[in-house]
Amino acid sequence: MIDLVIGDRAEVEVGAPAHGGHCVARHEGIVWFIRHALPGERVIASVTEVHKGFVRADAVEILVPSASRVQAPCPYARPDACGGCDLQHAAPQAQLDWKAAVVEEQLARLGGIKRSVTVEPLPGNGFGWRTRVRYRVDAIGRPGLLKHRSNEVVPLERCLIAHESIQALDVLQRTWPDRDVIEVVSPANGKAQIVENQRIVEHAAGHDFDLDAGAFWQVHPAAADTLVDTVLGMLKPQRGERAWDLYGGAGLFSVALADRGCEVTLVDIATEARWPNVTVMESPVERARLPKRTDLVVLDPPRTGAGARVTKLVTSAAPRAVAYVACDPAALARDLKTFAENGWHLADLRAFDLFPQTHHVECVALLTP
Repeated sequence: MIDLVIGDRAEVEVGAPAHGGHCVARHEGIVWFIRHALPGERVIASVTEVHKGFVRADAVEILVPSASRVQAPCPYARPDACGGCDLQHAAPQAQLDWKAAVVEEQLARLGGIKRSVTVEPLPGNGFGWRTRVRYRVDAIGRPGLLKHRSNEVVPLERCLIAHESIQALDVLQRTWPDRDVIEVVSPANGKAQIVENQRIVEHAAGHDFDLDAGAFWQVHPAAADTLVDTVLGMLKPQRGERAWDLYGGAGLFSVALADRGCEVTLVDIATEARWPNVTVMESPVERARLPKRTDLVVLDPPRTGAGARVTKLVTSAAPRAVAYVACDPAALARDLKTFAENGWHLADLRAFDLFPQTHHVECVALLTP
């Protein structure tokens, strides 16, 4: 039993980063998951949660700092404030190394795969990139963002990772007594605006995408094209090949494959995608009535991953290659293990920093039988 309570403090040596935006430390036989620390540091950590077998904590005093530690530019990037940015206290290269270490650890521990990973940055300085922001509103109408693992709203004057056009709006300078949530979007074609019931236009892969303003789209301006280029580079689609785009959403990968001459089937539980040479099936992927065979598959599941049933659906169709786009390295590692158990091989993997200042990382894996 752990004899600690919330608010207890201890001096600890900080270990390696772990999935979720914290580092692992061990103190007096107890595992500590510590936010706002860096590997190799010695810190005073304050307990924020007590669980069976481990505690969560914040680094509230840095006794021996890492050479990679920097002053967080945002005044809200601290333990008692906004929970949106996990890594503003880390230098840019240290953030990339952190995410690479996490992907490697998840692949090894959950997937049984030992592989060196490099996380590639996207254009920009790591700030002003987020084109979709969901502000919460507190009890007296002040907008802000949530504390880490909390429903408590931290009122803000400015969010530094929000796109510059979103920062230019007066959303954070007003009160919103009749709202609980304010969603703001900065589309590729158009000005930043509060999401109501309007349509917006995004642009990627050489096409305009006419979308509901609240529809899913990658939040980094360079993300969509980066992922399309990576998937096409891995799959090398040939004219006349059949392709499945599973969890296809707006059809980003479908239209890119169709442009290469593929006959594409897009599957998603709900989609507005309507493109030439793309057959749309509105259905849960695991229940889709797909053809028995295909040549290529793009698999872009939600954060929970594809799971064994969808993996079996894919492998039984005997494609020559699968591109798996993953926003969660743990789910990716579990699914890669399932692919391996069905005789498939991880042929290539690239990782991208689509979400600077946060612990999130996007991976694209190439699987071949």
